[in-house]
Amino acid sequence: MPEPLVLGFDTSAAHCAAALLSGERLLDSRHEAMERGQAERLFPLLHELLDAAGLGWHALAAIGVGIGPGNFTGIRVAVAAARGLSLALGIPAIGISATEAAALGLPRPCRVVLPARRDQVIWQDFGAAPDADVALGAGGGRPQQAAAGALPPGPAPAAPPLPVAEAIARLAMARRHLPCPRPAPLYLRPADAAPAPEPAPVLLP
Repeated sequence: MPEPLVLGFDTSAAHCAAALLSGERLLDSRHEAMERGQAERLFPLLHELLDAAGLGWHALAAIGVGIGPGNFTGIRVAVAAARGLSLALGIPAIGISATEAAALGLPRPCRVVLPARRDQVIWQDFGAAPDADVALGAGGGRPQQAAAGALPPGPAPAAPPLPVAEAIARLAMARRHLPCPRPAPLYLRPADAAPAPEPAPVLLP
């Protein structure tokens, strides 16, 4: 029986990143730094990843997508792409937070701290048990935002051991049979931009 194929991608920060797994084996990964343009680059990048592996979209068993916290526009680009692919291909799309991805593979307990804008950081503490098989929020923990240097006492921050897209793909592989909600953006604060005169489209549950 062939190993399941999972595609993971993320545009929640100043990058466009993707990784393709066959079971536990990493087939390929790409990470391109960019401040903007993720909406135009994401699907060409995913096509390149699949083409290099000699695979088509319908070979995929699941999709993992970074849901933030991070760049508002970037998060929505990736989440919309994942939900569209999930619907078109009839496969699950699993949302993975930036802190979960950063913590994958770290000894527990641990703390991850990610840079944010305006001298802020995004952080989360993870308990003693690995949670690759637990859906986001099921264990009670969620990312938080704080001023840099103003974190509460806890474990020393650890650097992420895996690239973000690979970690997202691996978590999605582990959760593909679990009852996970459809991916939705994970925001910790309101958007900086002024509200649009017309209401934004609603993401269906």
